Amino acid sequence: MLSVQILGTGEYLPSHRVDSSTLDIRWNKPAGWTLRHAGIECRHYAADHETTSLMAARAAQSALAAAGLQANQLDCIVSACSVMEQAIPCSAALIQRQLGLGESGVPAFDVNATCLSFLAALDTMSLAVAAGRYRHVLIVSSEIASAGLREEDAETCMLFGDGAGAVVIGPAAAQSRAGIKGAHFETYSAGAELCQVRSGGTRIRPRQDMQAFLDGACFEMNGRHTYRMAAQRLPAFLERLLACAKIQLHEIDRIVPHQASAKALAHLEALLGLPAGKLVRVLAERGNQMAASIPVALHHAVTSGRVRRGDTIALVGSGAGLSFGGTILVY
Repeated sequence: MLSVQILGTGEYLPSHRVDSSTLDIRWNKPAGWTLRHAGIECRHYAADHETTSLMAARAAQSALAAAGLQANQLDCIVSACSVMEQAIPCSAALIQRQLGLGESGVPAFDVNATCLSFLAALDTMSLAVAAGRYRHVLIVSSEIASAGLREEDAETCMLFGDGAGAVVIGPAAAQSRAGIKGAHFETYSAGAELCQVRSGGTRIRPRQDMQAFLDGACFEMNGRHTYRMAAQRLPAFLERLLACAKIQLHEIDRIVPHQASAKALAHLEALLGLPAGKLVRVLAERGNQMAASIPVALHHAVTSGRVRRGDTIALVGSGAGLSFGGTILVY
């Protein structure tokens, strides 16, 4: 077990609340249609001034306060977002500046695995902390999903919300039981085109075809095929994750999943035969916040007392790619 501990968690929620009833009106649907289909009561959208880096810095400040640390005590800053604030520089550099560390020299870089970015960063940086490379590392996922949604695509648009979640990790205290028991990741690129934003990289070049660039700038998802492919592979993945951590399902106190959709959460709960309350859900009040959904759900579990020091928890999710990831740790 890696002797690495989550020292503090934090969240930032954007200012603009969007109720499902508002979306019913937007799409000319019967009252209650969006809530019934999405299982989401409200989600929040970022205002123009609420940039990815600003939201990340606010969540980071919350996590630092919970950890009893100041920003200048960080040894490394990692942005774990699905979508960057801009193509260059990395989002972590912009977050560093928002934290007032622009002249600090603290290393800052991004880890991207779409909705699994937080788990990929946690796995990577836990190994670095355990090796003594860094002591206090900030990992923050900040997402503005609303910027890339097609407003006419009700089936997709109704699922997503904006927000940021952060953790600070460091060496576990000598007397603590905290540590990371295991992590496991798998990618099936046969599903790479099921969830994508085609523009923003080098594939579609605006100087050659501006219209193609604009057409590919919004999120595209084949929800039915994504769900089917994920559901087929999830059981075997979870078995391998538990085996990697050398643990049985009944030994896990809480499962904190990616808040993909109400249907996905219900499938996970039924698949594992979980008792009521073992699965942490924040989807109804947050929507799918992409990579931010796991650290936000973890923050809610910690601040509500559903996760306490010494609890064994599983952080699990899926992301575009199609990828699966999970980490099992003692909080």
